[in-house]
Amino acid sequence: MNKGGFGPGNAMLGNPRQQNNPNGQKNSGKLDPRTRRKVLVRLSKYLFRYYWIVIPAVILMLASNILGVLAPKISGKAIDVISPTDKGESSETAVAPSAGEGGEAGADNIGNPDGSADSSGNTALKNDKIDFDKLGYYIVLMLVCYLGSAVLSLALAITLAQLGKKITFSLRKDLFEHLMTLPVEYFDRHQTGDIISHISYDVDTVNTSLSHDLLQICSSVVTVFGCLWFMVGISPLLLIVFCITVPISVYSTKLRTTLVRPLFRMRSAKLGELNGYAEEMLSGQKTVRAYGRTPVISERFDKKNHEACEAYYKADWHGAVIGPMVMFINNMSLSLIILFGGIFYMLSLTGMVLTGSVFFIALGDLSAFIQYSRKFSGPINEFANILADLQSALAAAERIFAIMDEVPEKADAEDAAVLENPRGEVCIDHVAFGYVKDRTIIHDLSLNVPEGSTIAIVGPTGAGKTTVINLLMRFYDVDSGSIVIDGHEIRGITRDSLRSAYTMVLQETWLFGGTVAENIAYGRIGATMEEIVAAAKAAHIDGFIRSLPNGYDTVLTDNGVSISKGQKQLITIARAMLADSPMLILDEATSNVDS
Repeated sequence: MNKGGFGPGNAMLGNPRQQNNPNGQKNSGKLDPRTRRKVLVRLSKYLFRYYWIVIPAVILMLASNILGVLAPKISGKAIDVISPTDKGESSETAVAPSAGEGGEAGADNIGNPDGSADSSGNTALKNDKIDFDKLGYYIVLMLVCYLGSAVLSLALAITLAQLGKKITFSLRKDLFEHLMTLPVEYFDRHQTGDIISHISYDVDTVNTSLSHDLLQICSSVVTVFGCLWFMVGISPLLLIVFCITVPISVYSTKLRTTLVRPLFRMRSAKLGELNGYAEEMLSGQKTVRAYGRTPVISERFDKKNHEACEAYYKADWHGAVIGPMVMFINNMSLSLIILFGGIFYMLSLTGMVLTGSVFFIALGDLSAFIQYSRKFSGPINEFANILADLQSALAAAERIFAIMDEVPEKADAEDAAVLENPRGEVCIDHVAFGYVKDRTIIHDLSLNVPEGSTIAIVGPTGAGKTTVINLLMRFYDVDSGSIVIDGHEIRGITRDSLRSAYTMVLQETWLFGGTVAENIAYGRIGATMEEIVAAAKAAHIDGFIRSLPNGYDTVLTDNGVSISKGQKQLITIARAMLADSPMLILDEATSNVDS
């Protein structure tokens, strides 16, 4: 019999959720570079798990961007075909005066190859000097480049959508499967709403970055280097403008992202807290209203909602500043390019700059350089916006991997035996246990339960009655002492065989989305309909089930919200009877059933 005893009757002692941080949140802080690299490496494994999709996506991305980069150069050549000054002409030819008195006629005819002028005295181009065949050739090439780039971009978008679907499925599957390996202790310490936030919001956030942002960064790199190559060939002197503005843009972006990163981590944490609180309060609406606590609950929700909105606002505001800031710098660089490029062109047009000089630039090349400068600045601006999204993704990924790094339930010993044909003889020998170190709940408990006997454990609320069940099922291991079943210490028995020896009915009922018959048959795979009905009759729930619209085929949703708590408990009792395990544990299983 009992030679020891339970801890004091404090309701807080036997509740592991109340003894720990209910949110399981860590203080938000800055991701150090090493941690960030680890997160990125782990994310890339999910990306390259589908290499047969990633490789075509990369090819489509490269082809689309290469065609897009070639188009401005071709448009520049088309403009040169119809421009008044041929880049290949010498400056003497471009400014040679016509045979007349003084230099006025010559000045009026600048840029006209045959020296002719229109009736107003302005320069006029003669149609026979424009090569329309070459012009049409360049126009067709431009159309091919732009149309090809658009088609490839569409194909890339479709490919990325497929990639995103697979990444979401894999990441969510791995996360859920790992959650199923965690000990019960983890779920006692974390709110359900916060865990759901990881599975839904965090996974979606990470997927957006993996399937779109990373490839967008690669696309930006290709565009930047392609534009840089052509701009060097057109005018290295104008490129000096970017040597000034780009470092300013990069430094400003880096400075802002350092500030933004912890804000996105805080945003994710606050959303998890809000989801957890909402889930807890909505599931207990009857109690809330019965005690008239709706105003208090609403006030608390408003506070948490305000904190979440503030976290969103701060993260989004500081993240949104990056884009306009970089855009302003890019527009300044574009203005400087147009200014100095226009000066160089006018000098080239008037013959003040020799062909081949570093200052010489044709109209077509100037047009191409301006287009390249916009293409060059665009990815840098996009990159700044993507960085803000990446901060949110890294924060979400860190939260996901924090769960995946949780230690799974301790594996069975290598020599663990399978409990076969259990008789039900239980011996608890000098057991001590506490959910938190140095806070013992059960002190030196000893108890012998002979085979075939029925034992009732009675004690005040919080004394540790449910804790004994947790120890018997090995949801937790004892701190000292031992629990023996049929002569086998339970730590030397496989968990699956140990838990299958018990059938458990708890005060908190749980029904899953499915038919009544499926819920009863949950504890016994392959049960026949006759066995299900027999178990329902034994639990005195058969009559109620048959009164339902579809009888045993009635679908229960939302944990059986449409039926009473007593009826739910009777269904779980029928489930236990159908399982027919050697040992039955009832934890106030009939508290809601009328006697």
